[in-house]
Amino acid sequence: MKKFTFKLEPLLTTRRRAEQDKQRAVADLERQRRELEDTLRRHQEFISTGKRSMADRLVGTLEVASLRAHAGSTIQLMRHAHRILLELAGVHKRLEGARDELIEATRKRRAVELLRERRYEQWKTRMNKLEDDALDELAVQSAARSERPSP
Repeated sequence: MKKFTFKLEPLLTTRRRAEQDKQRAVADLERQRRELEDTLRRHQEFISTGKRSMADRLVGTLEVASLRAHAGSTIQLMRHAHRILLELAGVHKRLEGARDELIEATRKRRAVELLRERRYEQWKTRMNKLEDDALDELAVQSAARSERPSP
């Protein structure tokens, strides 16, 4: 029996590679998103911890310089957190687009795979029919030989 060959195999390979590229792009953006969210979380924790420590220092004598320094650093962290939020929003938007592209690449690859599966089934059916026809021919020839009188 001859081997099945799919004439669009190079296209399927290209579609698989394109899908993998899209998967890598989504993974890259997911990694960026996680890093930004972690940084934002650390900033929020630092600000909260700082607020609690400043609240503890408000008992007794006040150190104005210390309060001013803390307020300045908190404002800097809040500005940085705001920039991170804006960057995070951009990453979310790019991530959504990358996921859409991945879905499209997956759909295109799957369409070619389905065509390959259909063509394989057609080929298999054709090969089985050819094999059955060959077996039938052998059976007919064998029957014809057995019916012939021996000389």
